[in-house]
Amino acid sequence: MAKMSGAKALVESLEREKVETIFGLPGGQIIPTYDALLDSKIRHILVRHEQSAAHMADGYARASGRTGVCLATSGPGATNLVTGIATAQLDSSPIVAITGQVSTSQIGLDAFQEADMIGLGSPITKYSFQPRKVEEIPITVKQAFLIASTGRAGPVLIDIPRDVQSNLAEVEFPEKVEIRGYKTVYKPNPEQINRAAKTLAEAERPFILAGGGVTLSNASNQLQRLAELLLAPVATSLMGKGSFPEDHPLSMGTIGMHGSREANQLVYEADVLLAVGCRFSDRTTGKIDEFCPTSHVIHIDIDATEIGKNKCIDTAIVSDAAEALDVLYTTLVKDLNIRKETPWSKRTKEVKESLADKIENSGKELTPPKVLKELRRLLPSQTIVTTEVGQNQMWASLYFKALQPRTFITSGGFGCMGYGFPAALGAKVARPDVPVVDIAGDGSFRMTENSLATSVIEKIPITVLILNNGMLGMVAQWQRLFYNRRYSAVKLGNVPDFVKLAEAYGAIGVRVGSLKELSEAVKKSLKSDVTTVIDVPIDPEEDVLPMVPAGYSLKDVIG
Repeated sequence: MAKMSGAKALVESLEREKVETIFGLPGGQIIPTYDALLDSKIRHILVRHEQSAAHMADGYARASGRTGVCLATSGPGATNLVTGIATAQLDSSPIVAITGQVSTSQIGLDAFQEADMIGLGSPITKYSFQPRKVEEIPITVKQAFLIASTGRAGPVLIDIPRDVQSNLAEVEFPEKVEIRGYKTVYKPNPEQINRAAKTLAEAERPFILAGGGVTLSNASNQLQRLAELLLAPVATSLMGKGSFPEDHPLSMGTIGMHGSREANQLVYEADVLLAVGCRFSDRTTGKIDEFCPTSHVIHIDIDATEIGKNKCIDTAIVSDAAEALDVLYTTLVKDLNIRKETPWSKRTKEVKESLADKIENSGKELTPPKVLKELRRLLPSQTIVTTEVGQNQMWASLYFKALQPRTFITSGGFGCMGYGFPAALGAKVARPDVPVVDIAGDGSFRMTENSLATSVIEKIPITVLILNNGMLGMVAQWQRLFYNRRYSAVKLGNVPDFVKLAEAYGAIGVRVGSLKELSEAVKKSLKSDVTTVIDVPIDPEEDVLPMVPAGYSLKDVIG
């Protein structure tokens, strides 16, 4: 045991969790912790807005598989983290958010910059802690990292009063912790595995739906092996994109509201649907009552509360995805002969070839499909791509093929504009050895463009490719399609000039007018030691198609 301040105990606890980087912004109620950080080897990256700190920690976690950490002061600093924490919660991203709080004697008195972060944090975290004694800090940190990174991953909040950071006490650092009632091992039930294996072995038209849980479980290899054994087509949710290589013959791309035509059609022809690590969200299934009504549904998920929550299923396997797929394959391979082709695989190939997206010949050179297919051609397969939210996200989902897990990072469940750029910076910090590109829309990029300062000063070079239509494009598309083109509050204009904006921050800005210029700009950006912002003007009237209107079946596709 050693006598130290709460702030010192916090920093040492983080070091013991092998934390290498913290994204944050200081303020009055977290100053003691920032003082202690000066004596630590942990790298602190100063953000320009706390929301970006949470997104950076999130991007760091998704790119690396390690828990990301963000830090903010009390009151507005802490509440600015909330959007990023909620994003991580809905997408099951492991982050630990640490906030300062007013001193314990002032809690509940509406003190300056006080906010009830336990109350605010509880619905958007796996758990929220508020240690009231210095001695509680090490075990709290240990428990927070355990909860964030095990089971269904997600964010954990630690709210630390200022006096608890400043006070001195004898502190002991536990090697291990146990949390009563918290389960960390999720092995598949043998009886359910056997039932699922029998169903799949007898299936004539098996179809696999892969969600974000496949990536979180590092189960991509197991998924591919099983799909090839079954000769089953594979579609992914938006969060699952990259968990199955999209250049694989069995890949159908993404499914759902802006899914591929082949995925949305073939899923309805399946007699057995194997869903792995997905939660059957409305954006994935369309009208849930009409989603695969005659298919036998097998659902593998580590979170038992997701089984049957949105979609009635026939066989439930509560398990880590990698373990379940391993055992399922071992069980199946005993009874199935290796096949090169089946009637279903032939049908899959026919549908894919007949419905596969073609580059349209509109006469325009810089259309989003053309730009994104060219971007895929230019980038190495291991490149990490993040997206903003809106039309740019859906175009990327449809036309940019993800070839490896953890290389396509986006805000799925929360649909958070402003996510992509800071998430890209976090991803680059986690993986400095690979290129990182943010596919952006002009509306979304505007929300967190001040992270350019962090990028330049902290020497975190990435590429930002802005599909610039001067509009809040997705809202405009809905108004165009469903509100008789009555555009309301969606026209952003040409402010700012993104080239000048980038240069003002010390980054590189370039505007392109052709695919050749785009290619040259991207190639240069990959070699640059500062961030490059590439402004790509596109038609403001361009729609993301195909599209399924909200509340409709996946069969009711437009475009």
